[in-house]
Amino acid sequence: MTDFVLVPGAWHGAWTFEPLARQLRAHGHQAYPLTLTGVGDRRHLISASVNLDTHVDDVVNVLTDQQVTNAVLVGHSYGGMVITGAADRVPGRVAGLVYVDAVVPGDGDSCWSLVTERERAWYLDGAGETGYTSAPLPFFDARATPHPLASLLQSIRLEGGLDRFRSRDYVYATGWDGRSPFSGLYERLLGDPAWRTHAVASGHNVMGDAPDELLKILLTAGRD
Repeated sequence: MTDFVLVPGAWHGAWTFEPLARQLRAHGHQAYPLTLTGVGDRRHLISASVNLDTHVDDVVNVLTDQQVTNAVLVGHSYGGMVITGAADRVPGRVAGLVYVDAVVPGDGDSCWSLVTERERAWYLDGAGETGYTSAPLPFFDARATPHPLASLLQSIRLEGGLDRFRSRDYVYATGWDGRSPFSGLYERLLGDPAWRTHAVASGHNVMGDAPDELLKILLTAGRD
């Protein structure tokens, strides 16, 4: 049995991963879809102090509280920042990493630094209302809520590399409207034998657009 910790992207909550979590459990695994601090049904916790470190703590706390020692961390979009930070913090509890159309940061990177001007404009949309939140965009699911802006701007600090983990998968969505901000990353990882890369005919919301294919990828990662 594998313990999957499922981390959504910015503005979104655990509900993005709930159907997938149910399927993973049906295959005999444990699954923990998370809502990060300040977002979704935890939006009452939002403040100017909520940042990337806060969200890394969210994942680390689940791993330690549940006594997980063989986790596969799954991060969508911004969630790639979070799973990288959590794995670096408690590497002995993590077996594998799955980045779902997500950023893959190195030491000193931020979500802001790894995306394009289009996504940076999205991050700043609505920030003037509070000064510390990024408003969900009109085409998002109605359940999306403002996201802590500091988490998108903060640089990550890492002590070690991803080579400490048994498996690394990258899921690339091919159906973006315009060039994906992850195209260069995907092309680089294609040539790296340490990574398994998967091109999926999907928009950015891979969990909703290609759930069966994503499930197969996760089940393979869980067998490693």
